[in-house]
Amino acid sequence: MKQPIYFLLALLMVSMSSCEVIGGIFKAGVWTGIIAVAVVLGLIVFLITRGTRRD
Repeated sequence: MKQPIYFLLALLMVSMSSCEVIGGIFKAGVWTGIIAVAVVLGLIVFLITRGTRRD
């Protein structure tokens, strides 16, 4: 039962070079970081403008 899983894993390891895998992880990490910083900055700006606005 586990032989097909091991075969698939071995096939993926052989077919993809390590540089491609590391490059993909790095790109995903960069975009995740950019989105996280944008969300945090947006939240800070929202809280500041909400706190200083007086009706």
